[in-house]
Amino acid sequence: MTVKEAVRARTGSAYEIRGGDGSRDEGEHTPPGTSAATVAAGRAAQELGLRRSEFELAVHLGLIAVTAGPGSGRPRVHEREIARLREDPGCPDGLAERVRTIGTAEGAALLGIAPARFTRLARAGCVSPVTFYLNRYRAVVWLYLADELASFAVREPDLLAGRTPLWMRTMLEAGGDRRARNWRGQRIDRLLKRTADPWARAAVEASALDSAHLAEVVEDPYERAYLARVRPEPVFGRPGSVAARETMGELMLADDPDEILWRRINLTLGLDLAREERPAPHPGDDPEAPTTPAPGPTSRVAPPQAQPVAETAPPLSPPVGETHSALREPGGKRLLARLGWRRRSDG
Repeated sequence: MTVKEAVRARTGSAYEIRGGDGSRDEGEHTPPGTSAATVAAGRAAQELGLRRSEFELAVHLGLIAVTAGPGSGRPRVHEREIARLREDPGCPDGLAERVRTIGTAEGAALLGIAPARFTRLARAGCVSPVTFYLNRYRAVVWLYLADELASFAVREPDLLAGRTPLWMRTMLEAGGDRRARNWRGQRIDRLLKRTADPWARAAVEASALDSAHLAEVVEDPYERAYLARVRPEPVFGRPGSVAARETMGELMLADDPDEILWRRINLTLGLDLAREERPAPHPGDDPEAPTTPAPGPTSRVAPPQAQPVAETAPPLSPPVGETHSALREPGGKRLLARLGWRRRSDG
């Protein structure tokens, strides 16, 4: 499908919906003691005409609201939410199209460019992946939202033809690749939107730092243990295979110096808010809270076991120079000193 056809599809009729894959939730029928106003995820997907993977992606993107199941069980969907979605004139085709994911070859065909140019655009951060899977060689294969690619084509037509801009050539020649960083940033942003608890929000920021960086920012081992305890988990699906879990763990960790610094700054400021709200539990404070200190700096902090699903393109991390000069803690101690960054004059 060409860019022009994609644009017409966005303003007119939707793409043809794909058939269901027959997957069903183990709680297909409302269990005893559960409010009849909610249904299991499998049934909700069926009523909305979505595959299970499409339904979970829609939940992840915030297109479908869910509620916690009884006893913190699997999330369920209110019948009124299903009714709201079905009242949309474009349902179910429109919702299915909003969560349709495609790879490099299909994405390049959609934009009317060569796959090599599409890869360069993705590596430069012009388009961002929403999920990934491992191929037979255990290599990461990124997937993109078709709807987002169509929007990009309308927004940046100059990048689809002609010479590659100098800034992009310079970045790519230096080996730059923002795909994982953009996926990671969007995933963090979506998790932050799902909670207002300051400790949980700090835990989301902490999930992008390895244990050595985390220990430098959060010196108290009981605070680190509490961050691991309250870290929000994805609503649905986690990578099943060992290889997928290991890959998710690697992709979740910030790897560029400026990104690491930005996450450390966000975690430091988040901890300030969390500590004002309530202290982390220590031995004797809460009989039900785990009191085992978090692993030492040499071990890896376990990343959230998230569903490998879509994330829209996140904004680039703000330049470091625009943040550190005005940020100070109440005692007057410089923020960068708290982060472990030393000034050049300090040696």
